[in-house]
Formats: sequence, structure tokens, C-alpha cells
Amino acid sequence: MSNSPSASVNSVEDHRARIAWLIGVMPVRRLPLADCLGLVLAEDLVAPISLPPFDNSAMDGYAVRAADVAGASAAEPVELPVADDIPAGRVDLVPLRPGTAQRIMTGAALPAGADAIVQVEHTDGDTELVTVFAPAADGLHVRRAASDVAAGARVLAAGQRLGPAQLGLAAALGCRELPVRRRPRVLVLSTGSELVEPGEPLRPGQIYESNGVMLAAAVREVGGEAELLRFVPDDVAAFHATIAGHLADADVVITSGGVSAGAYEVVKDAFTGRGVEFVKIAMQPGAPQGSGRYEGVPVVTLPGNPVSAHVSFEVFVRPALRAAMGHRVTDRPTAVARITAAITSPAGRRQYRRGAYDPSSGRVVTPVGGPGSHLLSSLAIADCLIELPEDVTAVGVGDEVTVILLEG
Repeated sequence: MSNSPSASVNSVEDHRARIAWLIGVMPVRRLPLADCLGLVLAEDLVAPISLPPFDNSAMDGYAVRAADVAGASAAEPVELPVADDIPAGRVDLVPLRPGTAQRIMTGAALPAGADAIVQVEHTDGDTELVTVFAPAADGLHVRRAASDVAAGARVLAAGQRLGPAQLGLAAALGCRELPVRRRPRVLVLSTGSELVEPGEPLRPGQIYESNGVMLAAAVREVGGEAELLRFVPDDVAAFHATIAGHLADADVVITSGGVSAGAYEVVKDAFTGRGVEFVKIAMQPGAPQGSGRYEGVPVVTLPGNPVSAHVSFEVFVRPALRAAMGHRVTDRPTAVARITAAITSPAGRRQYRRGAYDPSSGRVVTPVGGPGSHLLSSLAIADCLIELPEDVTAVGVGDEVTVILLEG
């Protein structure tokens, strides 16, 4: 790569691959189940026990021998002495004698000798001499040991995202911790002398800082940990001094702004010759990009206009962070839709336009706002990006386009 004006324009695919390579994969850590939500399992989970671990009742009722109640009916009920009471969790079980019943609760272990459960609704509910009004076939309402999971079986595969159901299964198997790819720690830098903290009064020439908030939120949405370092000085020496104390804990540094060809581009001035290279990418918005390693830490520099920064994060950083966390699918879902308005695109550049996707009306997409990279309001109401390839310069009403879905 080169920083010279005559340098060739890099492709979106090449830059995506470079960012993914730079960030790499996160190390494996064993974390408590409570800290694993949304993370990716790093190793297969093999069941250490069976589920259920013992035969148990699926109903509140009475544990019986099926033969003892085979002829029970409303007209000719069967009476059985209630020999014992079995709440869930009881471990000192007494074997069931022929001609008797034991009252049992849902989830309680089945006593030896019992082979069926008469649910309480089919009895008079007595605790000493129960009257049974219906038969119970062998195995009725009995949850057999290992009917869900057999000990030694692989229950979750490496690469599985851990949601509530997966964590519940792990807990049911007795796991306190799981091996996962840990969350990437991302340092988000906000630079620019024109930036003011939201809530403070604006002076002429100033704007409220928004990119840092937006990018930090995007990192957290992916599942990473974000530290937002706002208002880094527009001075190279001060820039280096300010971030120096934060690099040790960062897996990735993301900046926005300060990477164009003009003067006062502090990010470019601070990182040039220090392991970070600046290039042009064949895309709109977001052509000026930078990447590399500074003090050994991967750095991704994004353009400063808010739409450019957001689109660049979606195209380059989000999939790399997901890959770093071990996700099998790193890209947003896509769909093919018919566009409702004609739009143009610059030759040789992949354009990303904001859009509103409506799958209920025959899969149509409506462009939202213009192509300007400062139009943040249209980004806020868009739910997709309309992707136009480098060789497409115009699409008409009703033409099919690819949309990248930003929600769901």
C-alpha cells in the first residue's frame, strides 16, 4: 500500500480481508455462565451426566404399578393405600410395594417398583387411601433417565452462540463455566477541535460530537467492550500522549476523522510512519480508510462524516469483530428487493445508500435521503443499506437490488 496520490484504489473485499486479519481472533477464556450470554462456545460441550439423570414424574399424582390400576374406571374405581409421600428433591426413596401407591410431585424421582403415574386429576387426592378413577399404562407420565440427553453426547458444538436456552442447558448439565472467545476490548477515539460534548452550548464553527457515541454503541451491539476516549487533541504529540495510557487494555483502536488528504488531519499525521497505512477504497461513502498496528495494537481509522463512519464500520469492522469472537456467520443478512425510485452511482465505486425495506409489500426497498455522507437523520430511520456494485451506475424503478438488513 502507498500514501502517494497516484496509489491505486483498493477493493472493498481486500480491505475487509485486511481488517479481519489485523484483528484476528480473541483468546479463549473460561467464564461463569452469567457472563457468557452472546459469546461463542470455543470447544464442544459433552454432557457429563444424562438428562434427566433419573426416572421422574411428569405430573403431580401417584406413583403406581400399572397392573394395580389396570381395571380402574369411574364406575369401578380402585383404592390403594398411600404408603409414602415424594416431594421433588427427596433422595431417601422407599421402594413401592405391590398394591400400594405413593403420592408424588412433578420432577420427583420415581421409586423402585413403580412404572406409571396416575395424575391427581384422575383420583380423589386422598393422602391415606387414594381412589383411582382411570388406568395408567406402563410408562404413563414417566420421564425416563437420559430421554433428553445421554451422558457422553455432544450437546453444543464449538462455534455455537450462547443464548438463554444454551446457557440453561449448560446449567442443567452442572456446568459452572464455559470456554468462550472473550469480548474484544475496543478503544474508540473521538478527535476534532470543532467537536463539543452534547449538552454544552455551541459556538460558531462547532458541532456536537456524535461519531464516538455511535461507534462505541456499534461495538457494544456486536458484543464487544467499548471505551470511548473523547476529544483527543488535534495535536500529534498530545494525541500520542493521550492515548498512550489506554493502549495496554485495548485489542483494537477505532478512530473516526482526520484521515483525508487535507491539512490538520491529526489521525493521519499521528499514525503515518508508525505502522498505519492510509488508502482509498472503491466505495461511497467511506473512501478514505487506514489500518495497521500502532505500538502493537490493531488500528482501524474511519472517515469523519457520520454516515461514512457508520457504513465503514458495518462493511469492515463489524464482520471482523464477529469473526474475532468466533461467530460462524459474520455478515448481516441480505435480501433482494425491487427499488421504488431511480438512483445513480459513481462508476468504479461500490455505493451504499440508506433504505427502508418492506418485505410485506412484495420485497421492495425505498431509498432514504440522498447520498451525502453528512445526512445522519436518514441513517437513523433506515433499516437497510442498498448495495450497488462497482459496475452499476444507475438503477431504475422496479429494478432488483441487494439490500443489507441492519435490523433483526
